[in-house]
Amino acid sequence: MVKKLSTGDITEARCTRCQEIMNHTIVAMVEEKIVRVQCNTCNGVHNYRSPLPAKKPAVKKPLTAKTTAPRVSRKDPAAGEKQEWAEQIVKMQPELAIAYSMEGKYKVNSLVKHTTFGLGIVKRQSPGKVEMLFADGKKMLKSQ
Repeated sequence: MVKKLSTGDITEARCTRCQEIMNHTIVAMVEEKIVRVQCNTCNGVHNYRSPLPAKKPAVKKPLTAKTTAPRVSRKDPAAGEKQEWAEQIVKMQPELAIAYSMEGKYKVNSLVKHTTFGLGIVKRQSPGKVEMLFADGKKMLKSQ
């Protein structure tokens, strides 16, 4: 036979001050439900918070053999640009390259020598900008 709880009885509850499950004295009840308790350790009075149920250990799923295709490595996005540069630079004469200047104007497919990036080929011209293809990829540079 289970004893019916009433005010003044002791029960376990989560204490808001102690932050642990402690013994509490029941202060107020509504019908058969505990509403307020007083902690027997810190004497704090607060709403009743039932002790949390013990956590069940996580069940690890056994490893199963996967029948997926092997991973395919991604291609370097600049690889195509590097290959394009290598193919086009062979057809051009490096000694005729124009020195790059931000004030300069360039024609599409002309050869430009940049102090940092080296030899480049003009791919696209737009107001105030020029897109050039260098050995390490495309760069957008200022122009007039």
